[in-house]
Amino acid sequence: MASAAALDGLRVLDVSTILAGPFCCQILGDFGADVIKIEHPRNGDNMRGHGRSKNGVPLWWKEISRNKRTVALDLKDERGGEVFRALAKTADVVVENFRPGTLERWGIGPDALFAENPGLVLVRLTGFGQTGPYAGRAGFGTLVEAMSGFASLTGQADGPPTLPAFGLADSICGIAASSAVMMALRHRDRTGEGQVVDMSLLEPIMAAVGPGPTIYQQLGEVEQRHGNRSTNNAPRNTYRTSDGGWVAVSTSAQRIAERVLELVGHPEVISEPWFATGGGRAAHVDLLDDYVGSWIAQRSRDEVISAFTEAGAAIAAVYDARDLVEDPHVRETQMLLEVDDADFGPLLQHNVMWRMSASPGAIRFTGRGLGENTDEVLTEAGLEAGRIAELKESGIIR
Repeated sequence: MASAAALDGLRVLDVSTILAGPFCCQILGDFGADVIKIEHPRNGDNMRGHGRSKNGVPLWWKEISRNKRTVALDLKDERGGEVFRALAKTADVVVENFRPGTLERWGIGPDALFAENPGLVLVRLTGFGQTGPYAGRAGFGTLVEAMSGFASLTGQADGPPTLPAFGLADSICGIAASSAVMMALRHRDRTGEGQVVDMSLLEPIMAAVGPGPTIYQQLGEVEQRHGNRSTNNAPRNTYRTSDGGWVAVSTSAQRIAERVLELVGHPEVISEPWFATGGGRAAHVDLLDDYVGSWIAQRSRDEVISAFTEAGAAIAAVYDARDLVEDPHVRETQMLLEVDDADFGPLLQHNVMWRMSASPGAIRFTGRGLGENTDEVLTEAGLEAGRIAELKESGIIR
C-alpha cells in the first residue's frame, strides 16, 4: 500500500519567478512538499502573464504553480521582510532567483535567515551564479542557451545558430535544482546544518550540451552544427513520409543499424568494414540517408512505424501537441492527466515526472489566485488577525 508522498512534511518558500525556480518548486510540490508561493501583492509573478490564456485565465500558471499555496507579500518593505523572516523560520527550503545581493539589501539574506533557522536550505538561482564578472548581469534562459554551446550546435550546417522554442535552459536548471535541494537536505539530516545552494542557469545546460570544452582542450577542435545528423553514428535523422509526416530514426546500437539497412533493402552495406562502427557509418551518412530516406518517402507514417517496429528497429514519429494528447501510450500510462480545476473543470496537464511505488507524487490542486492563501499561511506563522488586517490595509500583503 502506498504511503505518504516522499516529501510530505517538507515546507518550501517559493520566492522565485520565471521559470527555473518555479519549476523546481513544482517538482517538490508534486511529491508532497508544502510549497508556499510568495508573490508581489500588486504585480504577482510574471509567470501569470506567460503563455496562452483562456477567458483571461493563464493556462501555464495552472501547471507551474500547482500544489502551491499562494501568499501576496511585498518583500521590499521592511514590514514585509519581517513577515518573510517569520515564514522562513518555519521553512526547510527557500528558493529565490533575484539578482545577487537583492535579499541582502532587503535584510533577508542568508545571514539573517540562518540566524533564526540554521537548518535552512537557501537555493539561489541566477543566470551566471553569485560570483564572477557576470554575476550582476540580467540572466535569462535565452542568453545561456546561446552561451552554453546549445545554439551553436543546433540548426542546419549552412543556417544560423538556433534557439529552442521553449524554456529549455530554465527547465533543465529547475530539474537540477530539485536534485540539489535533496542533496542539501540529506546533508542537513546528517549534520543539522543548512547551506546556500548557488546554481546558475548556465551550468546545467552546459553539462547537457556535452563534452565540447574537453574536446577543444584536448584536440583543439570546435564541434559544428550539422542539422539532425550525428557525428557519432548514422543513419540518424528526421525523414519525411509519403503522407507528409515526419519520423526520427536512431541507430546508436550496431544491431539496430543493421536491422534498419536490412529493412530498407540494402543489407549489402552491412558487410562493409566502415559499417562496423558508428563513426564509420557517420562518414558515409549521405549514402545511408539516401537509402533510408528513399524507402521512407515511399510509405505513409503509420506504415513506416509499423515496419520499423516489427523489424526491431528504433523509430518515433515527430509529434506535435495534438499527437501527444491522442497517443495511446501517453494516455494509458498517464503521462498527461486530467485534473479538476476551479476555472476550467477537467484540465489536462503533464503528470508528475516519475512514478514511485511506495511514496508517489500527485497533483493535489492547480495553480491558485494571487494571495488566495495569505491569511491562512500567516496565521499558521503566528501572526494575529489584527496584524494581518493592518498589513493588508497598508498594502504589504494581499
